[in-house]
Amino acid sequence: MVHAETPVDIDATPADVWRVLIDVERMPTWTESVSKAERMGGEEFAVGAKVRLKQPRLATMVWEVTELESESSFTWRTSRGGVTTTARHQLRANEDGTTSVVLSIDQRGPMAGIVGLFTSKLTAKYLAMEAEGLKSRCEA
Repeated sequence: MVHAETPVDIDATPADVWRVLIDVERMPTWTESVSKAERMGGEEFAVGAKVRLKQPRLATMVWEVTELESESSFTWRTSRGGVTTTARHQLRANEDGTTSVVLSIDQRGPMAGIVGLFTSKLTAKYLAMEAEGLKSRCEA
């Protein structure tokens, strides 16, 4: 298994961060780690919803929401070439009204170790870009 994680504190309420985070079609406007995001089927963002994401230097992938707790967390998953990638987005309210966010990626499967050798630096970079972009958008 390959694991990467990035925490970030955001000067905004969990509700405000959540609204930005689940408006996935707008991700390219606040993070350079996503060049195109398209919700498939016009579905509500809920368990079972699918999103086609294009990221620079990576193949276009379809992500399916597998877990969702409103204003708290969502997880989505994609599989390709012997690797299942799971991305988690977790929010926690702080006493001072800010929000702690943890973004993480896990890759599992027979090819995960090999793929991780080639993509771990890019994955960490993209997680950091997403965290900083989310912070900038929410604090604007």
